[in-house]
Amino acid sequence: MSSVINFPLRLTDDGSFTFFSDEFSETFHTSSGAELEAQKKFVEPCQLAEKAERPLKILDICYGLGYNSAAALKTIWAINPDCHVEIIALERDKTIPEQAIAHKLLDRWSPRIAELLQKFAQSHQIQTPRLTAQLLLGDARQTIKQVQESGFQADAIFLDPFSPPKCPQLWTVEFLSIVAQCLKRDGRLATYSCAASVRTALQLARLQVGASNSVGRRSPGTISSFSIRNLPALSQQEAEHLQTRAAIPYRDPSLQDSAELIKQRRKIEQLSSALEPTSHWKKRWSNPWV
Repeated sequence: MSSVINFPLRLTDDGSFTFFSDEFSETFHTSSGAELEAQKKFVEPCQLAEKAERPLKILDICYGLGYNSAAALKTIWAINPDCHVEIIALERDKTIPEQAIAHKLLDRWSPRIAELLQKFAQSHQIQTPRLTAQLLLGDARQTIKQVQESGFQADAIFLDPFSPPKCPQLWTVEFLSIVAQCLKRDGRLATYSCAASVRTALQLARLQVGASNSVGRRSPGTISSFSIRNLPALSQQEAEHLQTRAAIPYRDPSLQDSAELIKQRRKIEQLSSALEPTSHWKKRWSNPWV
């Protein structure tokens, strides 16, 4: 385990800590609560408590500190202590979960969950009667191909990269199209982002989109599935947002382009688009989202 702690700690409003990334100039969670966000933005929208009567599979994209997986295990095992959970987690930097363990950040959960995820951060795999887990390290644009080729079908997908302007590589049509192939027909994908570009990319991946409750920010999150049934409807404001130039998605045909190239490609497409300028939408609603 790395002995160097590179990520500054930030205390959030629910008493849980998160990290700040100098590379992306963003915290890993909102200031309202890192643990709260894991529960409300990811676990609950994916309806894991309702599905805990059967074995469950989770794809945790951008595993980070491990909060989303920890919250999922807590919720599932509170309903069904014998439920077998299989997790595939994607993470670029192995030092992030290592440092979360070094700071004892997962001790907010039960000793059993904290112990399992500590071993997971160290060995990158777990095999117990109740938990099978694998951590795939590297660029998620490449490791997602391994998941897809393995035939893994998730009941829940947690999509939790840094924000689209900072990390567009993991919000593109091409990446999300592969992610969608890893989702069960009755599964759900959850993300904190309500960006019109993200929702359009999900739709182009043949997923339906709905809104999750806002947590720590004015804007809602997004829930996706293959069926519109039981998805919370988008508001008129959100629906109109999808008709603006903000809805033009990020594209990365080779799944290898730099963030700057991906952003430049989108900007060029926006400049030539006949869609309504996003500034008009913002003025009309007088409530621009950030």
